[in-house]
Amino acid sequence: MVAAIIDTHGDRGRRAIEAVAEGRVKGYRDFTVVVGYRTEHIVEGGGCDCQDATYNLDTSDPDERCWHALAVDVAERVGRVDDHDMWYSDVAEFV
Repeated sequence: MVAAIIDTHGDRGRRAIEAVAEGRVKGYRDFTVVVGYRTEHIVEGGGCDCQDATYNLDTSDPDERCWHALAVDVAERVGRVDDHDMWYSDVAEFV
């Protein structure tokens, strides 16, 4: 599975796998958050608030995803989302 993700998504796939393996996909009541290298990114409904998703991805290609969104997909499929029974909006100010 890892090889297929990396073959399909290249460096974005590799970074997604690393994030899942390192436990950086956090599930909250209102959002799923991926802890990036400099900040946290909110992933909701398959979309992400990162600059890669905003500026670099081809929106007409549904298979083109940022590594944060890919990480959420992978973590959900393999049961590796670090779930927190709280609202992200309540803890975001402390992050």
